[in-house]
Amino acid sequence: MDAVMTSKERLDAAFALRPPDRTPILGGWIACPETIMEITGADETQYWDDPQGVSLAAYRALGMDGLLGLFVPKERGGYRGIDHNTYLRTDTGMSLEQAVTDIDAMPSPEKIENDFDFEANYATFIQTRREMQARCGDMVWMPANWSAGARISWYGKYGYENFFMIVAMYPDRARKLLEIGGAIGRCQGRLIGRAVREGMHPGAILLGEDICSQRGPMISVDFMEKYYAPQLRYGLEPLLEAGCRPVWHSDGNVRPMMDFLIDAGVQGFQGFQPECGMHLVEIIERRTREGEPLLIFGSLAVTTELPVCTPAEIEAKVRRAIDICKGRASLVLFTSNTINPDVPLANIRAMYGAILNR
Repeated sequence: MDAVMTSKERLDAAFALRPPDRTPILGGWIACPETIMEITGADETQYWDDPQGVSLAAYRALGMDGLLGLFVPKERGGYRGIDHNTYLRTDTGMSLEQAVTDIDAMPSPEKIENDFDFEANYATFIQTRREMQARCGDMVWMPANWSAGARISWYGKYGYENFFMIVAMYPDRARKLLEIGGAIGRCQGRLIGRAVREGMHPGAILLGEDICSQRGPMISVDFMEKYYAPQLRYGLEPLLEAGCRPVWHSDGNVRPMMDFLIDAGVQGFQGFQPECGMHLVEIIERRTREGEPLLIFGSLAVTTELPVCTPAEIEAKVRRAIDICKGRASLVLFTSNTINPDVPLANIRAMYGAILNR
């Protein structure tokens, strides 16, 4: 009988495209305190006294190998790490002229990199990671880093309308934003890359952009290939040099972007909304730019599968994903996005039990 791996060994094998003893499992995105409380038996007071601790106990009970983060609501009555105001981005109170002026006042990408205090930032990065890993115990702490690589989704700062107007009317300012995003992403990549080399971070990182709707990218693919892809390639270099596989978070229909994402250095994908045409069976036929299989974090949908299927159907979907990826891609079980209150606990247990109870 093959030896049973630890969670770290299991994830390390999958990230290195080697066969683990079983499919690894990632968690951390249950965005409903009531579900966490039901798993652990904690009451509301116990949860809010230590939401991280109770959440970690829940993921430990579910059998997680690693965690991509922890969703804790900002306040009681919430069910995500954000609130309704987070998505009110159509009007940030900033005019288009003010947004352009703000961009003009931003430092150059070169200055951002030159002023980056790598040693001080690395000390903070490692200290935070050590503290959280100590709380996680045997589960591997590997939170997403949305700043790594590069950035195109500046609508959070300027609002959707302003941002897309800048892309259309002020392409020079849009290019500056993309170059700044690449500089910031490279700085973050350097931190992660050193941590990987020193054995302080696993060999994969979740990153990416919410820049696609259900119909496809919200910006011309030609524009992104010309101005964003070079910045992404630049930002991903420190990760790839350290042997860390960048895994792209895929909301919406990402298919029109996949060629340039892979060419820039993306080596895996997470997400997959089947209602947007993102089908695992098609995506795993792709290869990295080095010709290797993709690393997949997936692929249970939180829209069309987990909330509506029966536990038996969920188990069957997990087994099918394993069969589909066998010999074609390196699969780590995860969901397409956050697990919200509409997902029954029985289905969550069925998803993980399909692997743990085999």
